[in-house]
Formats: sequence, structure tokens, C-alpha cells
Amino acid sequence: MNNEQDKNRQHDIKTLRKTLSDIFALSKPYRIRFYLATAAVLVASAIWLTVPLGLRELLDAVFEAGDSSLLNLLAIGLFGLFILRALFSFAGNYHLEWVGERVITDLRKKLYRHLHRLGFRFYADRRLGEITSRLTNDVGSIRTALTDSLPQMFTITFSLIGSVGLMVVLNWRLSIVIFLTVPLITIATRYFGQKIRSLSRSIQDDLAESTAVAEDALGAIRLVKAFVREEYETGRYSEAVEKLFGTARRKVVLTQLFWSGVGVMFMSTLVIIFWYGGKEVLAGRLTAGDLVAFIIYALNISRSVSQTSRLYAALNTAAGATERIFELLGEVPEIKDAPDARELVDAEGEIRLDAVSFSYEENCPVLKDISFLVGAGETVALVGPSGAGKSTLLNLIPRFYDPQQGTISLDGTDIRNYKVKTLREQISLVPQEVHLFGTSVKENIRYGRLKATDDEVKDAARAANAHEFIMAMPEKYDSLIGEKGVKLSGGQRQRLAIARAILKDPAILLLDEATSSLDSESEAQVQDALERLMKNRTTFVIAHRLSTVQNADRILVMDEGRIVESGTHGELINRDGLYSHLYALQFRDLDEAEGLF
Repeated sequence: MNNEQDKNRQHDIKTLRKTLSDIFALSKPYRIRFYLATAAVLVASAIWLTVPLGLRELLDAVFEAGDSSLLNLLAIGLFGLFILRALFSFAGNYHLEWVGERVITDLRKKLYRHLHRLGFRFYADRRLGEITSRLTNDVGSIRTALTDSLPQMFTITFSLIGSVGLMVVLNWRLSIVIFLTVPLITIATRYFGQKIRSLSRSIQDDLAESTAVAEDALGAIRLVKAFVREEYETGRYSEAVEKLFGTARRKVVLTQLFWSGVGVMFMSTLVIIFWYGGKEVLAGRLTAGDLVAFIIYALNISRSVSQTSRLYAALNTAAGATERIFELLGEVPEIKDAPDARELVDAEGEIRLDAVSFSYEENCPVLKDISFLVGAGETVALVGPSGAGKSTLLNLIPRFYDPQQGTISLDGTDIRNYKVKTLREQISLVPQEVHLFGTSVKENIRYGRLKATDDEVKDAARAANAHEFIMAMPEKYDSLIGEKGVKLSGGQRQRLAIARAILKDPAILLLDEATSSLDSESEAQVQDALERLMKNRTTFVIAHRLSTVQNADRILVMDEGRIVESGTHGELINRDGLYSHLYALQFRDLDEAEGLF
């Protein structure tokens, strides 16, 4: 058991050292400023260490020499020391804080940029609230360590060593009392520090979980209210934060026990110093000034050790956060450019899939040996039962995922040989669930091409049959549409998405159930806009309403990850296969629905 505890302790110390090294490495670009600031803080600490010596001389001047002129001179000197210390302390701490805030800003930017480089598979395995917690809470813990804990570590260490050294010079016998206390505090620090660190990591995990629960519910607030699940979601969040509270409470208990124990030990030590020091003064081996200086150094050591315990707790908290941040930064993007990848400019739009197979999880294939060729400017519809693999196939074209087997080519070149950025610039996606930002109409359309002029934005809106309803809004193109476009109807959101795609002007268009959730009037307007968008572009259309794909140049029928039929609408109807069966079933259901009215 002891061997196991020793191993855990050594592992914790090793991890903490690595954490300090990782945090310190973040400040490398600003090391000159950091070193100068540290030097200024150390000078301020050194000045502070001379203050008790000045007080000793001042007291001895009064009680022993009775020299009022020396008393005045020493008082003025002490005032000067305080001012000088304040100047160095201000300069040092300001620049240390500056370095800390600058490093954290850089870290936030680096982490956020890295999150955008990670692929869909990474996000499929994690909750958004957990990722958000990394970006906010964990980075905040590192900020505390960098701007508060690390600078304090230098000053505390310097002050502790200086105070011990000067105490030994003043009276080595009295110093032994302090030296007997320090090992006890060190043992307590190691014991409690290990447990505090473990709880700190648990707190960060619980905080991430509660954030994820809240974000899940608030992000689906319409669904929550529609199903009257406010109390249920409140209960879920309450349960998560109560768990967080329980862990935090245990940490508080341990932390306060530790600090209280350290306080008792030092106060007891001070009582012994008063008693023994008083005897030394009476015996003539120590002056009153020496005793006061000694007590001040003892208090300084007490304060330093107390701060060390707090510092150790803060660094242990930062250690857990740092592990999680660097773990996230260590995630390798699944989709990345090949070393010799080239730019893709003005794609024609010919797409070829050759023996493509894909699975999200091992031994669970979603696509199986898919092969077909789509000519530039051709419109191809993908139809089939739910779960057939249609949306997955579309996700492979812009390289949201890469197939495990086979190749996908664009204009005769494997798409993995193009730079991902330039490949996706040639492709637009209009999904069933449109995502709009909580900004203005204009900004949402301009997302398709950030440098587009206002006139180009309006032209795209007209082509998408969106200009009329936009002009009817209070602020027209500057109108705010609410989170995820909550102020707009489904048809209006779809038309803004189409306008965004038109503005991007892609060579390849992916339409994933773009009209399935709309009423007949909205569908007619959206369909009209889509026909303009599809003109002269290679287009893939997924639709469950088979009436919307009848005019496609070719229809690919999918079932269980395979293409089981291919042809035009007329050809497939006459084959009496899966497509014919789906078509007959859909229109039978439609006839039955109409018969109810």
C-alpha cells in the first residue's frame, strides 16, 4: 500500500512539474519582459527583507542609544524603502500580469483555431458544452496559475529563503524552533495537495458536464417548451450542479483543514518564539530590536508557507485544466492536407466515386463499394429508405470524412490531392436543418462570400426569392433574425441559406432534404430558387419527396449502403424495383391523406 502511495505521489509530483513546464513554456515569446518583470518583483522582495533590519536599528536607537536624530534618519530611510519597494512591485507585477493575460489570449486563439481544424468525427464523439467548458473554465484556471500563482512562486521562494537566512544570522538557537515546524508543514502539504488536486480535476469534469447539460437544453429550447419539459431539464441541471457542489464542498473541507492546521502550527511556534526570545533578551544574548526583527521574519515565513499551500492548491487545479487543454491540443485533425496538396481553382464539377466504402465505427459499414460517375453540370438525385447512407455519401464529397476504401475524384484528381480549403470553396451545402447566426440578414447571406458588396447580397437574395420578405422586415437587410433564425419561418430560413449558397457561386451543390419540412407554398418558392441555384452546377439532391427529383438527370437508388438502381425517373418506374415501390407507396399515402379532407 505504501509503495502504491509513493508511486502515486511521485506521479503527481512529476505531472505537476510537467504542468509548470508547459505553463511556463507558453510565455516563451515574451520571455524578456517576463524575466525583467520577475527581476523587478525580486528586487521588491529583497527591499522588503531589509525592513525588519531597519526596524531593529530603529528600536535599538530608541531603547539603547536614546539617539533621536538617528531615530529620525532611520524613519525617513524606512519611508524611502517603502516607496522604492512599491515602485518595483508595481512595475514587476504589472508586466507579469501583462504577460499572463497575453499568453492566455494567445492560448484561447490557438485552442479555438485548433477546434476548427478538427473533423466531424471529433465533434460526433463529444458534447458541445464540454468543449465550451475547455475553452472557458479550463483556460481560466491556467490564467489564474500564470498571472497569480507562478509570479507568487518566485517571490515566495525568494522571501522564504531570505527570511530563513537572516533569522539564522540573528539567532541560530531561535531558528531551530522554526526549522522543526517546516517538515511537518511539508508533509501536510504533500498529503493534502494530492487529494486537493484529484478533487480539482473532478470539479473541472463536473463543471464541464453541467455546462453540457445546460447547453443541450438551451440550444433546443423550442423542443423543451413544446414537450413541457422545463421541470425535467431544470432537474437535470440541478442534479449536475449539486454533484459539482458536493465535489467542491469536499475540496473546501480539505483545503480549510489544511490551512487551519498550518495556522495552528505557526501560531504555536510564535508563542514559543515569544517565550524563548524573551528569555534570550533577559539573558543579554538578544536585543529587543533583534527579537522584533526575528518575529517579523517568522511571520514572513508563516505568510510564505501559508501562501505556498494556497499556491500549491491553485497549481494543482491548473494542472488538471492544463492536462485537459493540452490533451485537446494534442488531438490530431482527421482531415488534413497532403504534403503535396495543390490549390483547386475553377472546378468543372465532374465527380467520380470508385469502390468507396465507409464506416463510422469499425465493422459497421455504412457505405459499401459505391461506384458511379457524375458529369459536370449534371443533377443526380439520391433516394432510398432512411439509413441507406445518402447523407453520409454527401459528407464524403467535401471531405467532412474520408472513406476507408476507394477514391473520390473531382475533375479526374483524387480530392485528397487538393487542399481542403480550396476544395470546400467549390462546394455549397443546403441542408434540411439550416443553421443561421443570430446576426443580421445581410451578415447571414454574406457568410457565403465575406467580401461581397451590398448589391451582390441583394442580387443573391432576389435569386433565392428572399428579397421581398426581407424588405418587409423592420430593418430590412439589417434586421436581426434571432438565435438560429428563430424569428423567421422555415421557408424563409431555407431561402436565406439558398441566397448564401448562390453568393458563394460553387461548382458543386449538395442539397440534403432542402424542402422536406416546408409547406406547399414555401416549397414552391424554395424549389424555384433551387432551380436557379442548380443551373450549370453539378448537383446532388437528397429527397424523400420523390416528386421533387423527377426532373433529375439521373436517380441513384440506395439501400443498406449500396446503389441498387440507377436511371431516370421514367426508367426506374418501369423496372418495378425499389424506386417504383417507394414511389407507389408515397403516392398511395398521399391519396389516402387527401381522402380525409
